[in-house]
Amino acid sequence: MISYKVILRTLGAVMLIIGFVIHFWETPKKILSENDKAAARVARMEAKTEGTSSIAQKSQEKDTSKFVDKIKSTQAQQMKYMTVLAMLFGLGFLGYSFIPKKEENS
Repeated sequence: MISYKVILRTLGAVMLIIGFVIHFWETPKKILSENDKAAARVARMEAKTEGTSSIAQKSQEKDTSKFVDKIKSTQAQQMKYMTVLAMLFGLGFLGYSFIPKKEENS
């Protein structure tokens, strides 16, 4: 028979792992790849030959609505909250499993 301590410890460890995995998966990568750098250089060279800036063209093309931006920011915040909750529940389950249970003698 599996005791409640084993179940709580396993559940707590799994919740902590899930929280950390989601956190590091959703954290944006700030490093540009070599392909991104090369593409930016090519775009600058093309813009220089055409006489217009590629940044101005991209800003004119990219006209997303405020609604879509709001949804994306809301989803990002929800992911942060869910990550924190998963970690807190994991710590709570682990902590509770180490509290000794009082034995009642009848």
